[in-house]
Amino acid sequence: MTTQRAARGVRTQVSARSYSRFVLVALVTTALTGVFASAAGAAEPPYRPATGGIGLRLADVPIAELNDPRDRIYIVEHVHSGTVIDRRIEVSNTTSSAQHVVLYPAAATIANGSFIGSAGDDSNALATWTSVNPDAADLPSGSNMMATVRIAVPAGTTSGERYGAVWAQVSSGPVAGTGITQVSRVGIRIYLSVGSGGAPASNFTIDSLTAERSSTGEPIVLASVHNTGALALDMSGTLQLSAGPGGLRAGPFLATLGTSLAIGDTEPVTIALNRQIPAGPWEARITLQSGLLQRTAQATITFPKIGAAPPVKTSSVQSGWFLFVVIGVVGFLLLSVGTLLVIVRRLRPRTPMRSAERGSGLGL
Repeated sequence: MTTQRAARGVRTQVSARSYSRFVLVALVTTALTGVFASAAGAAEPPYRPATGGIGLRLADVPIAELNDPRDRIYIVEHVHSGTVIDRRIEVSNTTSSAQHVVLYPAAATIANGSFIGSAGDDSNALATWTSVNPDAADLPSGSNMMATVRIAVPAGTTSGERYGAVWAQVSSGPVAGTGITQVSRVGIRIYLSVGSGGAPASNFTIDSLTAERSSTGEPIVLASVHNTGALALDMSGTLQLSAGPGGLRAGPFLATLGTSLAIGDTEPVTIALNRQIPAGPWEARITLQSGLLQRTAQATITFPKIGAAPPVKTSSVQSGWFLFVVIGVVGFLLLSVGTLLVIVRRLRPRTPMRSAERGSGLGL
């Protein structure tokens, strides 16, 4: 299964209030910190903001991507060169005092399974195409404001996917006697694919499962995931165990969120299990997804007493809906062929019988 998005500019959008949470950054941070929204909480209506920080979220979701969890929290677009797109964001201040918030774009990369927003206002091509209006505001305590993120892709831009971030940042004065300025910020990821036609296909494989134990004895499963498509991925999913000792079953266990795969990368997705899980062997079935793209695989694993067991190659599992579609398509084709044969037979002209061949049926 592949996921595709049509090229688009400014489009009809709906409010994302019920679909995306604010991401909050405490104002006591002493290092420059970038925090991105997690896909896990994106589909948990109703929205209830936490308190004590600066929040940032998408205020609009494109109607065509309303069911895609990535589009609810990130700016994910496929456009033609020369396209201009606008997305609204909402900034909130749930601290006990007024805050001066600065909004700006910056570069981002994907490396070693992580999406990394650049510190400060470090730039790349996507950052130079991006602007935020307004780019600063004084927010009273308990208030919020809207801003517009505009991405203007120059004509003649080469095809490919680019990454960036939009930051909302607050700063304090220098700490007395240190000269250190306290900075806190929160960001929204940008995934921008440029090219003619529809979006490139997304795809991935789950190549192996590795059972291991942490240094404190907790069982862990590492799924080796290979991005075989033409777009970056953000992984989430679950692991289920069955056919364990005495017929035990366990799970589902959630995959640790935050794993991002650049095009062509292979990275581990981690699933932490309960410490009481027996060693096994177990039939492990894992389902991972990025946006609307989903894959399921299975393997037999056994947890070692210490360290890691050898990786076990997985076999892919077709989901139930896929088999249902295949059966439905085959049935439709067979029915169509049968109907066509009946129609052809009825329309075929009959050869008249010669008189010598006609009779009463009483001849010898």
